[in-house]
Amino acid sequence: MDSNALKAFLTIVDQGSFSEAAETLHLTQPAISKRLAALETQLGTRLIDRSNRDIRVTEAGARLLPHARKILDEIHNAKLALSPNADTIEGELQLIASHHIGLHHLPNWLRRFRREYPQVTLDLQFMESDAAYQQMNKRNAELAFVTLSDSMNPQFRILTQWPDPMAFVIGTDHPLASLAKPTLHDLAQHPALLPDTSTATYRVVSRLFLEANLPLKPLMPTNYLETIKMMTSVGLGWSVLPVSMLDSSLRELEVAHPVTRVLGAVALSGRQLSNGARALLRIVEAEETGT
Repeated sequence: MDSNALKAFLTIVDQGSFSEAAETLHLTQPAISKRLAALETQLGTRLIDRSNRDIRVTEAGARLLPHARKILDEIHNAKLALSPNADTIEGELQLIASHHIGLHHLPNWLRRFRREYPQVTLDLQFMESDAAYQQMNKRNAELAFVTLSDSMNPQFRILTQWPDPMAFVIGTDHPLASLAKPTLHDLAQHPALLPDTSTATYRVVSRLFLEANLPLKPLMPTNYLETIKMMTSVGLGWSVLPVSMLDSSLRELEVAHPVTRVLGAVALSGRQLSNGARALLRIVEAEETGT
């Protein structure tokens, strides 16, 4: 099978549109349609249903998807292995970072990386961790720095990780500020400012309240921790935030239930890393884990 035809098929599926796939691959729409048609002719089956305005993968196309990704991954690995500049650190490095990591960790890494490896061009995207996993699956980045999930798909591998301790916090004039050691029962009487239910932080906190048979009253969920910090500081509710974000606008609550999450770097299993990605990982490990 022609690798360009496979790439056209995958890009159409990932973009959900022939026109957007053509733009992504810098082709005309007739050219990308021709590549897909050639692949379908070779395989003797339809891969994408064109009968409706929306792109729909056929049963045969769905079966081909994992094989097509694996084939292109192996071609990628072969190119890296055969590169005449195997020891050089240059070229483009595509990264994804969660908003929190981008604000509180990434600057130190990139400052050092740019100083030591000026020949590498960075293509950096910021998004929520769940969206990052989806983009990685589409091969739109080589590395993602995210909150690690306790139910992460085995197609991803963890390259490095470090704990991110968290604390129950309130604004300095919140009613809970008068309690020396508030309990979960005390917190249950007030609104909670937490990220979306799909996040690791929400799952950890909600599990605590579920096990204590207490209600949780989430208010205005947002995944932007800086926004949660602001809303907490003005007294709209209590929250759980990384210790690294605490300042004089917040008061830490001595709740007898330690909460932490794990941050880290992930990549796709079976897809080798470029020299630039490996170099950045060495810097991250030195900065975050002291190794």
